[in-house]
Amino acid sequence: MPKTAHKPGFATRAIHHAYDPALYHGALNPPVFLTSTFGFDSVQTGADRFAGEAEGFIYSRVGNPTVSILESRLASLEEGEAALATSSGMGAISAVIWSLVGSGDEILADKTLYGCTFGLLEHHIHRFGITARFVDMTNPENLRAAISPRTRMVITESPSNPNMRLADIAVVAEICRQAGALLVVDNTYCTPYLQRPLGLGADIVVHSATKYLGGHGDLIAGAVVASREHIDLIRSTGIKELNGACISAFDAFLVLRGLKTLNLRMDRHCATAARLAHDLEAHPAVEHVFYPGLDSHPQKALAERQMRAMGGMIALELKGGLSAGRAFMDGVGLATRAVSLGDAETLIQHPASMTHATYSPEERAKHGFTDGLIRLSVGLEDYEDIRNDLIGALDQLGGAATATQPVAVRDTVHA
Repeated sequence: MPKTAHKPGFATRAIHHAYDPALYHGALNPPVFLTSTFGFDSVQTGADRFAGEAEGFIYSRVGNPTVSILESRLASLEEGEAALATSSGMGAISAVIWSLVGSGDEILADKTLYGCTFGLLEHHIHRFGITARFVDMTNPENLRAAISPRTRMVITESPSNPNMRLADIAVVAEICRQAGALLVVDNTYCTPYLQRPLGLGADIVVHSATKYLGGHGDLIAGAVVASREHIDLIRSTGIKELNGACISAFDAFLVLRGLKTLNLRMDRHCATAARLAHDLEAHPAVEHVFYPGLDSHPQKALAERQMRAMGGMIALELKGGLSAGRAFMDGVGLATRAVSLGDAETLIQHPASMTHATYSPEERAKHGFTDGLIRLSVGLEDYEDIRNDLIGALDQLGGAATATQPVAVRDTVHA
């Protein structure tokens, strides 16, 4: 990208950062380097690269030209020093943990997390001599009371998957800094377009790039953004020697394609979700809607302070509980019953039996979401069509009143 007197904007960097077509025969898009290994012009060159004393590629598990462009671009968008692309979101978070936490250390995590992150911490990590405890971080004082000299890492999502709870990232980061613990924030729901945790004091950001960063439901990928020191360690330890969760060059190419429209897609996701959240909240069959932009959300002020806009994810509970929720999800026609999120298509799923099935019923109750919770990833279809599909399915439930009228809501974007 040509040098300018000012820092290019988000969209410009998402399209151009770290790539000069002139270096690749004028190719508009970065080439896909489908190679496992790289040749050296001498034995000494190979030795120097393996020792970290010379720049250059050695093996695509630890570095690839296509992947490097993606990593530089993600670091720029998250405003971090460096980034690491991985084969999945779980590959990203596990690489972070295996690289930076060891036997005898403790991890404190928010009480509600993506199901597989919870499963790793609750059901498996103790086998490696690491303790994991869960804290309700909607009140940072709970973290302050729980953190100890053994706490090496604190993990949170904001908003949380699936019930849209928020953590005050700046306050949590300060508590971690004072205790000497690393703060890891899963920024999958927001993307760097809506929220930048590093700027709020977090040490490490992780993503499931499968979701909004890719945006098209055609890849599996993850990412870590942090200081160069941490990224170098995670790359050489977590990826090279421990979990091996490297991204393929072709998947990196697909994420790069998705980044080009990230800001446009997120604006559309947010605008439609804001209107739908009000429509759903007004329906007589709905007990509660969880969306940070609603006045009923207890952390709306925090969301407005640390997020650019309120995102494209909605959770809701129906007055008829689980049975009504199942009937509602089976009654939709446009929305797709599927896990994942951030795609062009509107997706609807049941966390208790799908993405968060790693929680037992008792654990779900303890960690703050019910068996009847429904998670909705608002897509890019026309608002009226999504609304008619969802409200129509609600109207078909027994005892539901007639259809509510659309609610016009302006989704304010915060700088």
